[in-house]
Amino acid sequence: MSPVQFVSSSSHPPRWLQVLLTEKFYNACIIHEEAKKNEKNVYCLDCCISLCPHCLSPHRSHRLLQIRRYVYHDVIRLDDAANLIDCTSVQSYTTNSAKVVFLNQRPQARNFRGSGNFCSTCDRSLQDPYHFCSLSCKINYLVRTKGSLSGYLFECNYLPLPECGLDDGLMTPDSVLEPAGSARTSSGSGGYGGVDCRTTLACTATTEIVRKKRTGGSGFRPPCRPACSPVSEISAGLMNRRKGNPQRSPLY
Repeated sequence: MSPVQFVSSSSHPPRWLQVLLTEKFYNACIIHEEAKKNEKNVYCLDCCISLCPHCLSPHRSHRLLQIRRYVYHDVIRLDDAANLIDCTSVQSYTTNSAKVVFLNQRPQARNFRGSGNFCSTCDRSLQDPYHFCSLSCKINYLVRTKGSLSGYLFECNYLPLPECGLDDGLMTPDSVLEPAGSARTSSGSGGYGGVDCRTTLACTATTEIVRKKRTGGSGFRPPCRPACSPVSEISAGLMNRRKGNPQRSPLY
């Protein structure tokens, strides 16, 4: 790959960037509408068009960017974005062991400004030290305040698809996005890497019930208490509670 250089730019973003931020990805390809996996999730920077996997052959020598999607929003890998634009102060997230950034700002239920960091364009709450929630927010801010993108765009003459091949790019809601700058903490500490205490309670309560049934309700208790034991005993007692003897209703 050739050395990365800054690209001088006018007040208007280059065409490849304008199309990238306005294109609708993951629509079915009209040319290959009968084929499987025909979603357009690849962007060709040289032709400024979106492609499906069946359209790639004529564009293999072009600069290609895979678009991924998380909950109906387009994201790209931070490593790919950093080859094209200065991503400083754009909040990145970690999912599937890869850092990603959002292409465009996401709608918010309400705008509420409290304490902390907020996106300089759309006021979305952010973590320190970030100032933009997406690439488009940073670009809009630079054009609005500086009048140019000069010094923020890079010259990239070679941008291939990942060597491992093209995947579907879909990130399921089960793979929760985690801020890339946050440290993983130990279990039960409340951090991003902690174990959900609700799962721990449910498992512990079930274990207590099974133990009581096997021991015939005896008062045997293990010497080592499980995590969250007071709450677990209450939960186990509620789950193991039985109704009294049935009473016949009076006959009139």
